Amino acid sequence: MTKKNLHRQNVVACIWDFDKTLIPGYMQAPIFEAYGIDEDAFWKEVNQLPEIYAQRGSRVSRDTIYLNHLLSFVKNGCLKGLTNQRLRELGKELTFYAGLPDLFDQLKAVVQSRPEYRKHNITLEHYIISTGLAEMIRGSSIAPHVDGIFGCEFIEAPLPPNFSNQNELPLHMEFEISQIGAIVDNTIKTRFIFEINKGSNKNSEIDVNASMSRIDRRIPIDRMIYTADGPSDVPVFSVVKSNGGKAYAVFNPDSEAEFAQNDALLHAGRIHAYGPADYTEKSTTAKWLRMHVRQICNNIVDECEESLSQNVGKAPRHLHDDDEPEAEKAKDAPQAELF
Repeated sequence: MTKKNLHRQNVVACIWDFDKTLIPGYMQAPIFEAYGIDEDAFWKEVNQLPEIYAQRGSRVSRDTIYLNHLLSFVKNGCLKGLTNQRLRELGKELTFYAGLPDLFDQLKAVVQSRPEYRKHNITLEHYIISTGLAEMIRGSSIAPHVDGIFGCEFIEAPLPPNFSNQNELPLHMEFEISQIGAIVDNTIKTRFIFEINKGSNKNSEIDVNASMSRIDRRIPIDRMIYTADGPSDVPVFSVVKSNGGKAYAVFNPDSEAEFAQNDALLHAGRIHAYGPADYTEKSTTAKWLRMHVRQICNNIVDECEESLSQNVGKAPRHLHDDDEPEAEKAKDAPQAELF
């Protein structure tokens, strides 16, 4: 029996970082503004925490220690009543770079722009992978244009010890975030690249750690474009670029330092190109992304057409006198299937 491929592999994936990639700053800013907290002081303390805890003999993640500090602010009353619903509401206040979210729809339109793309039912999906807060992204104006969001998550009113032995659990009247539910740091981001790659984000029965050949992966990495803002995204840049995907860095047009960082990434071979975080239709960044989406679509068409020609036999035809030598040759040859 002929083995069937698990997926058709006609999907293009645009994968995005969030902070300083899609928005100019950090998404937590509306939280601090709403609760009257000094944002600069908060991040200064966060940057000090790894060294302070190291002196106490504990090692912490620099990418995600801010989550614990947010919970400390909740526990001590500075962020009293901060819930997942409140985070989603504050996400509505996030302001995106020029051209967003329109570019997301424009890129999806590219895969419908040519008859050969439509013939092979090529589609495009957008994913956000962020060390920030998933609930805030879900509440933002870009969420309806995205096919999947991976970010840090909080738990409200966690279950008590031995809850499985209790017939009735106490009713919590005051819900607020109190535990970390999921952590995404700049290394864990690569896991979600492989979830998208293998399709485990669409089918929970597919284990992201399971061995899988390229032909069975839902979105091969060479059909991905990863866009992010700088050095912290090197792990994902490396995974995507080394597996044939495209790595693109963006910088705040007003920042000389971010421009220099991206230039260093290019010369180090970490990325394919970089440009300003300007996503308007005529911008360099938008043109680069559209060009490479089209290039990936063309590659999909070429692969599909090649597979079709290799797997479909020629139809039988009537023979004529001058076909006799070829007919004799064909006597012992295996006959092609009619369908």
